[in-house]
Amino acid sequence: AGDFFTLCRTPALACEVTLQPIRRFDLDAAIIFSDILVVPQALGLEVQMVKGKGPVLPQPLGGPKDLERVKTGAEVDIQKELGYVMDAIRLTRHKLEGKVPLIG
Repeated sequence: AGDFFTLCRTPALACEVTLQPIRRFDLDAAIIFSDILVVPQALGLEVQMVKGKGPVLPQPLGGPKDLERVKTGAEVDIQKELGYVMDAIRLTRHKLEGKVPLIG
């Protein structure tokens, strides 16, 4: 299905990953598949998943001057940058058909 962030950014894939445990186990709730690292990406920072290491910010914020690289306020189109999260939530809620609550 692609790399980790492709799973996060593709509502149908995020929905499927969320539903798989619900189909296999008797669970009380589903947790939407996403990641906190989509937020820095939405703010214009690069985040890479490095095999054997995990998430890496090639240019981390090291001091106040680095905050100039971060998009703020009107620079961030929330729908454009993170709309896929809401799309995944809507799709997953629909597919759950009220069987269990959705967290996330």
